[in-house]
Amino acid sequence: MIPGFRRVASTLMTALLSLAAVTPLLPVSAQQADDGRKAFRVCRDPNNLPFQNAKGEGFEDRIAELFAADLGVKVETFDYPARFNFIRNTLRFKLPGDDFPCDIVMDVPAGFSQGTASTKPYYRSTYALVVPRGKTLAGVTTVEQFLALPQEKLAKLKIGVIDKSPASDWLAKRGLLDIGVPYRVLVADPEQTSGGIVEADLIAGKLDAAIVWGPIAGYYARHHPEADLLVIPMQSERNIRFDYEIAMAVRIADKAWLKTVDGLIERNKTKIDAILADYRVPLLEALPPAAASDDD
Repeated sequence: MIPGFRRVASTLMTALLSLAAVTPLLPVSAQQADDGRKAFRVCRDPNNLPFQNAKGEGFEDRIAELFAADLGVKVETFDYPARFNFIRNTLRFKLPGDDFPCDIVMDVPAGFSQGTASTKPYYRSTYALVVPRGKTLAGVTTVEQFLALPQEKLAKLKIGVIDKSPASDWLAKRGLLDIGVPYRVLVADPEQTSGGIVEADLIAGKLDAAIVWGPIAGYYARHHPEADLLVIPMQSERNIRFDYEIAMAVRIADKAWLKTVDGLIERNKTKIDAILADYRVPLLEALPPAAASDDD
């Protein structure tokens, strides 16, 4: 889910498989056979790029494939739109006599708990100001330059933001809330994605800039080179947190699986970083353990 405000939820989710611990001398394939799971089962939103989609084109899809290859199994997905009650209807959904449909959600804020356990973080990113070069804000390359614009020019701008997000709080703190164009984080239509604010309106010229979660900003800047979008990472400040560490979620009872996924994250870190870089995710250094658990 898009982090930055715990009172709102959005997308960013996928799933894996599970393994039980056996003697360390056995190969991974033997561990998988003893555990009885023969697939890397993902809870997935089928329409949520850059994170996931039904064609497996998101970076979380690629990380799931990476982990499955590490374990020597195939990827299976359980698709459900990441709107209301995604966790309850995927990771925690179970009819009497049936198995759970999937084993892992690929993207939750670190420390997330909704009847779930979260893994160690696998990346840290931040919200970003997205500006089309050569248009209304031509020459603006930093947040400081944006804020230093003449008041009369600032007053005429239209800045797309997710309502009740750090971006709207940031504008309000500076007396600029009137130039913000709010977008709902949760919409009933599963065809609308969290990237629509950039792809549908910013690129189309309906907005002068947008402040969105960094992975969304980076992906659409890469995906639409003709728009010549500049991605400017935002820095957290007192009472407004823009940067978040992202982890994965498993069921609380799946302690052995949690340990397995933590191991996958740790030993595949270089490959994970390469996938994220390919999708132009703005990456920040991991926080120290104490700082990572603090809420500003």
